[in-house]
Amino acid sequence: MMRKLLAIFSVFGLLLAAGPAARAQELLAEVQVTTQNVTITDPTLVTQMQNDIRTFLNSRAWTTQTYRPEERIKLRIFIGITAIPQNGTYNSTMRLISTRPVYGTGYDTNVISISDRSFNFNYSPQTPLDFSPNSFVSNLSSLLGYYAYLVIGLDRDTFARLGGTPYYEMARTVVSYTSNQTSTNEADEGWRGTGSRERHWLLDNITDPQLEAFRTGLYGYYRLGLDRFIEKPEEARAAVMTALTGVQQAAVTRPSTLFARAFFDAKSDEIANIFRTSQDQQQKQQLVTMLTEVDPTNSAKYQTVLK
Repeated sequence: MMRKLLAIFSVFGLLLAAGPAARAQELLAEVQVTTQNVTITDPTLVTQMQNDIRTFLNSRAWTTQTYRPEERIKLRIFIGITAIPQNGTYNSTMRLISTRPVYGTGYDTNVISISDRSFNFNYSPQTPLDFSPNSFVSNLSSLLGYYAYLVIGLDRDTFARLGGTPYYEMARTVVSYTSNQTSTNEADEGWRGTGSRERHWLLDNITDPQLEAFRTGLYGYYRLGLDRFIEKPEEARAAVMTALTGVQQAAVTRPSTLFARAFFDAKSDEIANIFRTSQDQQQKQQLVTMLTEVDPTNSAKYQTVLK
């Protein structure tokens, strides 16, 4: 199957893929837009915004690879409009959850759950969403393009060791031209701020060689672990344990890494379920000790593994 192949594509090839002649769609997004303490006189505007964003993500080809329908990356995006400073300008928060199938099962597993607290953009129902991989069009299309490449990169990392690298570079290109754009009034500090949740910081974080154990941990957790769990559960648990050790190493090296936090937010229940039925008490105790230290927020879930 295509997605099981280890492939590294050049950035040049990816740029070509993003154009209108590209071959296939990678994303299967569900989008929900809601309003929070704001009044929009025309309720159909929210519906159209929602549909436009979904169509933009799902109809565009972001890579050179051909995806079968069952291989498309599922993601859910929740956008909450919090303010409308002026007509056509929207301040919002965004939460994104991407999933991936576990082979041999009907189970979809979360890959990442991440939030953006300054998802701000201009939008007009009369202006179609457009995107260029190497030049600024609008803040909304840059935001969506950035997260599309990020999601694809993370998905690739679960199928091939460090397989997401070229897609992170594409996301970095979006950050570069958007943070420096002066063609519109859509100033967005999320592209160039210094806080730990800024978009450039996320990419610097995940591509930092000192945190490579996190990315290789993704491959071990999903491809060597979950994908083999039905056939060889004990070997799969051992692979997951090794992967979690890598994630722990990355988290200890850089305690503030957002991706470690996002990983455990998405995976804590699943990790507990994986090890709860293990007969290896020493392995279970080692797991609980390790994760209680690196992910104390979910320590109560991990304690149930020992019961």
